[in-house]
Amino acid sequence: MIPSLPDGYADWLKSLKTDIAQAQQRAGLLANSELIQLYGRIGRDILQRQDLQGWGSKVIDRLARDLKEAFPHMRGWSSSNLKYMRFFAQHCPSGQFGQQPADQLPWFHCVTLLTKLNSHEEREWYAIQTVHHGWSRTTLTLNIKSRLHLRQGNAITNFEKRLPSPDSALAHETLKDPYMFDFLGLGNEAHERDIEGGLMRHITRFLLELGSGFAFVGRQFRLEVDGDEFFIDLLFYHTRLKCYVVVELKATAFKPDHAGQLNFYLAAVDAKIKAEDDKPTIGLLLCKQKNRLVAEYALSGIDKPIGIAEYQLLRNLPESLEHNLPSIEEIEAELAGSLNLQKKML
Repeated sequence: MIPSLPDGYADWLKSLKTDIAQAQQRAGLLANSELIQLYGRIGRDILQRQDLQGWGSKVIDRLARDLKEAFPHMRGWSSSNLKYMRFFAQHCPSGQFGQQPADQLPWFHCVTLLTKLNSHEEREWYAIQTVHHGWSRTTLTLNIKSRLHLRQGNAITNFEKRLPSPDSALAHETLKDPYMFDFLGLGNEAHERDIEGGLMRHITRFLLELGSGFAFVGRQFRLEVDGDEFFIDLLFYHTRLKCYVVVELKATAFKPDHAGQLNFYLAAVDAKIKAEDDKPTIGLLLCKQKNRLVAEYALSGIDKPIGIAEYQLLRNLPESLEHNLPSIEEIEAELAGSLNLQKKML
């Protein structure tokens, strides 16, 4: 027979679980910090021995075997990873990406930043966003590939005039332009319903492209206004902005009457769906293309907060820098070339 629990036990257990979970998280962060600093020291040692003793790939291969033998239960002692350590020490000698400490990121996030980006400013931007949003390495890679830093906060909005500060700045930074829907496999002539259906079939990828904080509520969401039915293309709730977000898709160029239609939907959602503690509903109009000045004029007379952005079904951004950045094979070639040069000089 299980003895009865004393008063307060359940609350105490809940508190203990929270404390233990937080302690585990802190321990994980400390362990990661120690690992990154260790890898940095190893990378600096390799660099110094290359400079002083002419170390090359064969020595690193031998070091990898010896370390694996010494620490068989520890991962990370491959030749490739040792060369990443050397690359890290060479290109991130301060142990920071700008103002962002590298040891707040997992190791292969650091490798991704170093091997897929050339600009110090871009590395810092993506490092900060990764820590802030908790991006996985796959998400980080996708965002680098889609040049997110050029798109984030680039939509045309009237948020500054229609939302209080600081909500207006946060809402503006939440939207992008353009949105990349190349994962749908659709051509530029696709109809709105085809795009909408594709986004629902790839909802996880769609939410990733929208950004953190978006929670899906419904497709063709029904609104009834005095007996008349209206259907919103896509309805979301944003957990950070604490508001509903109405998304309307247009498979044509932007027209001013699109903003008027979306303005009506926002008014209806505010009146019929929004709770008292929710903030004003935001609209996002996604169109095939837009005239920026026409869009700005259209929003100037709109009462509700609306953003206008383009979407792209086929990638039409500048060619990714990925092809111009060093792969592990190129890093190895650089190491081998450095050794050969030193031998010729002796």
